[in-house]
Amino acid sequence: MMRSKKTCEGPWHLLDVGSIWMKEFASALAEQVKVIAWEPRFEILGAFNNATNIVELADPPLRLRSFVQQRGYARPVVKTLFPYRRKVLRHLLDQTPLPSSATLVCTTPYYADVAERWQGPIIYYSTDLTWRYEGLDPIQVKKLDRRLFHVADLVCPNSQRIADYFTEEGCNPDKVVIVPNATRRSNVPDMIREDPEELPPDVQDLQRPVLGVLGDLSGNMDWIFIEKAIELTPKFSWLFIGPTHRKVHDPLQDAARTRVMQTAKFIGMKPYGELQRYARCLDVAVLPYLKKEPTYSGSSTRFYEHLAAGRPMLATRGFHELLQKQGLLYLVDTAEELAEGTERLLELGFRDGHEADRFSASRYGTWSFRALTMRNALSAILSD
Repeated sequence: MMRSKKTCEGPWHLLDVGSIWMKEFASALAEQVKVIAWEPRFEILGAFNNATNIVELADPPLRLRSFVQQRGYARPVVKTLFPYRRKVLRHLLDQTPLPSSATLVCTTPYYADVAERWQGPIIYYSTDLTWRYEGLDPIQVKKLDRRLFHVADLVCPNSQRIADYFTEEGCNPDKVVIVPNATRRSNVPDMIREDPEELPPDVQDLQRPVLGVLGDLSGNMDWIFIEKAIELTPKFSWLFIGPTHRKVHDPLQDAARTRVMQTAKFIGMKPYGELQRYARCLDVAVLPYLKKEPTYSGSSTRFYEHLAAGRPMLATRGFHELLQKQGLLYLVDTAEELAEGTERLLELGFRDGHEADRFSASRYGTWSFRALTMRNALSAILSD
């Protein structure tokens, strides 16, 4: 029997959208095509629970189909005892009238088993250098990566370093299209922003000028660097927006974070949709990444938030992606260099001359633009 020609006219299954950035991408994509967004719930006896239910999100607007996944589903022993691919495929096919026209977007290598049995177009959307995560089996992950990018019609890593890793592992470079992280289209201003906006009510006690750190405040931050930078910038208030519940495994970095939390302003985690209020109120945004994998090989979501906010940025060299963004931000190697940079910006009235550059770049750094890039790339490949 001849296999039907693949088309991308049917629904797009996103497997899965567990992370906030995948929900944002799915919501943006849903404005362009029909999207079925799948979110797993992990349970001890998940293999025996075949239920699915619909969850309606308001922010971002998105309909999720929640399904139960066996806890530890990707471990070899568990996968042998409870082959999860059958249940996942059944869920997908129940929502797919014509399988050859439905696009499957896999966001983790652990869905290689599902992808190998899918009839329609397949995209591997890789947002992490997964094999470098602590606690995972790098040999297993690399094998799954190879299986998945082999069957995929389109491979979309979100950074050049992940793209290079795929091609080094044998992926055909002709089907690789880099799709970085982004921000909401609604966050991009209609005109150039030259001045910070008013401080939100919960931080109006801060004295300007304000340096701000936005995002996950855990092990990918260089807390020793931050502590020294705070000491060297007495003219500035420091504001931290983001969760701090995740453990910092390095004891020296963990101790530094504890000390910083006792001296600077921490306001905790905010809904994703509110982050721009804080990004726009800063005099200077600080991206103090610790250079470590898998962070170094990824794509910085907070960079695109700050890009839309339009404020000057000072960043360490903890993301390879940011090494190519000179002009949109300033790179520093030491706390002393950061302090010098803040003094220079203070003298300039926090107008560094790159406001127009950030405004222009932010128009293309949206989830909507990323979704369109992926759609166009898949259409081009399927039409060849």
